[in-house]
Amino acid sequence: MFDCARLRETVLAAWTASPARFREDANAEEDFALGGYRDRLVVELAQNAADAALRAGVPGRLRLELRDGVLLAANVGAPLDAVGIEGLSTLRVSGKRDEAGAAGRFGVGFAAVVSVTDAPAIASRETGGVRWSRDETAALVTARPELAAELAGRGGHVPLLRLPFSDESLGGLADGVPDGFDTVVRLPLRDEAAEQAVRQMLEEAGPALPLAMPALKVIEIEVGGRSRTISAEGRHVVAESGVFLPEQVAELFADRPTEERARPYWEVRWAVRQQPGEARGGDVPRVVHAPTPSDEPLDLPALLIATFPMTTDRRHVAPGPLTDFLVRRAAEAYIRLLGELPRTPELLDLVPGMMGKGALDAAIRREIIRLLPDTPLLPAIGAADPVPGNQARAVLGSGEFLEKISGVVPGLLPAGWASRHPALTTLGVRRVELADVVDMLTGDAVEDRDPAWWRSLYETLPADDLEAIAAVAVPLADGRLVRGPRGTLILSGAVDSAALAPLGLRIVHPDAAHPLLLRLGAAEATPRTVLDDPLTHAAVAESLHSADPEPVAQAVLALVEAAGLTAGEAPWLADLALRGADGELYAAGDLLLAEGSLAGLIDPDVPFGVAAPELVTRFGPNVLAAAGVLDGFAVVNDADVLLDPADCDHDLDLEDEWLEAVLDLVHDQLPDLDVPPVAPEFTAVRDLEYVADWPAALALLSRPPLRAALRPLRVVAAGQTVEVPSYTAWWLSRHPVLDGRRPTSLRLPSGDPLLFGLYGDAPAGIDETALELIGVRSTLDALLSSHGGPDELLDLLADPAVEVDRAQVRALWIALAAVDPARVGPPEAVRAVQKGSIVVAEVAEGPGPVVVEAPDLLPLVADRPLVLAPFDLAEALSEVLDLPLVGEIVTGSVTSSGVERPVPEEVRSLLPSAPPTYVDHENLLVDGVPVPWRFFEGKVHASGVEGLARGLAWASGQWGDRLAVAALLRDPGRVPLLLAEADLDPVTSL
Repeated sequence: MFDCARLRETVLAAWTASPARFREDANAEEDFALGGYRDRLVVELAQNAADAALRAGVPGRLRLELRDGVLLAANVGAPLDAVGIEGLSTLRVSGKRDEAGAAGRFGVGFAAVVSVTDAPAIASRETGGVRWSRDETAALVTARPELAAELAGRGGHVPLLRLPFSDESLGGLADGVPDGFDTVVRLPLRDEAAEQAVRQMLEEAGPALPLAMPALKVIEIEVGGRSRTISAEGRHVVAESGVFLPEQVAELFADRPTEERARPYWEVRWAVRQQPGEARGGDVPRVVHAPTPSDEPLDLPALLIATFPMTTDRRHVAPGPLTDFLVRRAAEAYIRLLGELPRTPELLDLVPGMMGKGALDAAIRREIIRLLPDTPLLPAIGAADPVPGNQARAVLGSGEFLEKISGVVPGLLPAGWASRHPALTTLGVRRVELADVVDMLTGDAVEDRDPAWWRSLYETLPADDLEAIAAVAVPLADGRLVRGPRGTLILSGAVDSAALAPLGLRIVHPDAAHPLLLRLGAAEATPRTVLDDPLTHAAVAESLHSADPEPVAQAVLALVEAAGLTAGEAPWLADLALRGADGELYAAGDLLLAEGSLAGLIDPDVPFGVAAPELVTRFGPNVLAAAGVLDGFAVVNDADVLLDPADCDHDLDLEDEWLEAVLDLVHDQLPDLDVPPVAPEFTAVRDLEYVADWPAALALLSRPPLRAALRPLRVVAAGQTVEVPSYTAWWLSRHPVLDGRRPTSLRLPSGDPLLFGLYGDAPAGIDETALELIGVRSTLDALLSSHGGPDELLDLLADPAVEVDRAQVRALWIALAAVDPARVGPPEAVRAVQKGSIVVAEVAEGPGPVVVEAPDLLPLVADRPLVLAPFDLAEALSEVLDLPLVGEIVTGSVTSSGVERPVPEEVRSLLPSAPPTYVDHENLLVDGVPVPWRFFEGKVHASGVEGLARGLAWASGQWGDRLAVAALLRDPGRVPLLLAEADLDPVTSL
């Protein structure tokens, strides 16, 4: 039994002698119970159980049972002894200071019971027990008058744990120790709030307790009939510990209390789950354990237990040299922990980031991160030992791909490690992008790889980012290793690789061929793709300058035959060097087929050769024609042609002049155009300048397929479409291809009669539509609407050799009057009427031609060449021809005197709008010239019946009735007859 009475008397005597000591003990217990240890009950009970097991050298076991408002805590290990009772009843005096590995270090942990109970008790089976009572303590204190004032000042609150009592009054608590346990703590809970707090602490208890206290192997918890067991199983633990040397104690403990210096031990322990895929530390509080939980946050995915120095409230780690020392030891132990765990990508989840949740967390992280890059933690493909992060490389890709490139990329991490995990950066791992890996797969690193190895590499390459792998090396059949599949060819069964050798093509080695290369730009080597290859184009372009062009010619002709090309389909083949019948080399486009249709059309003196007979025999005329040898006319086909002198060049005769004419046409219709127009489709017949037999040539050109080259060219400019003459039609229109005459000097036999005499007749037997396309004139309207057509018509009319009659001239003037003057250049001579004859009048010589706008002015210009047309068109015609009207060159004033007379009443039957009077002159003079009539300043002036009739008809706006008015004036009796005749006029004349 313990001598509790002696201990009580000793404490009471101390309090009585110094009431301040009473107050100090009461305050201290209250601080611990309500402050630092208020929620540490379960932890402190576990700590005492762990220390008891450690002292006894047995596996620790603790049972916590909450039943009927009482918490029972039973444990195995060393029993309660006098030293223990003294430690429990004395604040901040621990009996464990010499015990290495003991969890309790400060002698205050048991104070946590005061937060939930007023009558705690503890007993061991062998040594008995002890209890404490707030009520009994208060009674003893009250009996001391010296303490009455202090007790009153505290409202009756007394330090519960300072006065122990024997457990005899409990009916022998020691006899109630559960079977299998050595000691039991009994805590009758103060109230419902205390019970709820204990219940919550029991529910929150987890593996952190046995992990923080290794001596405690199992914790059993039973609450309300529900039991569970807590242990540290399934965790990987790394522990480091040591004993401080005296000089270290002096240095590191200089700012620590004396009790702590008496325990010169340190320990650091880390624990994580072992099972792959489990949260590493998710079931333990994310705080530092020292060794019991503190309020110091630790956001690392592992549990840290270390002998950190604590502040007096036992909640926080105290800063200082000892803490700095343990931070370094904790980082080193954490590195060891990482090194002992399995080498799986889950290891990355244990790598800390830079940001901590507190000063201590940040300090530990910094130290770990400092050590990580140089620590060999990571597996490398092909390496027997782990490599440090700063020597590792991470590449995204499948395991097969990474195995393939492991010999090229040093320190390559296996599949699953090359993620975007931020830990790789912390470890110092260099992330190598796929494109960079592809760049590394060149040179000495892969020179000994055979083509089959490359094919297996293509099989594993990540194909979801084609841009990144676009430059992957490709082995060629000729032994070269080229960068990137674009421009390479993969052979198919239709192509003989040996025959292609002269072309210098980049043919993929058959053992390396893979469909991925096609996705990356390689082409299947069909006859057409081989022909389209730039190297084939280059070989053809250089063949004329080659020392031995025959192999290239044979290879290309074989491809043309295999591809089934037709003439004009590949115009670039015209540069292929082929042998002529004379043994000389020619470009294919400069050779003729001896039996071809073009051979009989062209001038024999032009610089064309004839294809060698052996070529014709071997490949046939169709293949040679497809290769550019001229069977019929060669045709140029192009698309999206920019009609600009700097870009439009197809090596056609007079192409620059045609382009200039086309641009003039386009700008006539779209004057504000500031960008070159574009021809979406361009077709032209070449070598027209060498034709000698034009009848036969035109027969070919007027039939399909060459006829398409005659159709107008559609040009797109400023969002609008304009039609212009095609090159072929334009060229033909400018040359004497129709019986030695230019098409623009001829008209269709069925053409407009108004063009008769102006143009000769085109030859019969040629399609008239084709003739019209090449410039043969068809109608006057078409001529005047064409570019330059009005000027052409005026030039013809100014040619004295051209014969036209008066009616034809009048009709032509009528048509010209409708033309926009801006489209016409002032003529130097015009066709006119002078004294009744048709003449060609020079505009700039003598009294020049004038346009007559009124019939009463004719006598004033009787000697001048007159341009005569309906008077209502005179002004428009004057502007088109840039000629004056008569009224612009004469005054037209009446210079004689007359008598004003009434207009005969009978005239109104024909001229209802005739003026009421007129001026009768015996001898009418205008500008001193005798004239029969004049309508001047709103008055009709006349001399004689004929003049009066014309003046009244003109003034009434019925000029066409002038003869009828004259007849009426001569014989008024004829009025009924004239009216009857007028009634018979057609409706359109009314």
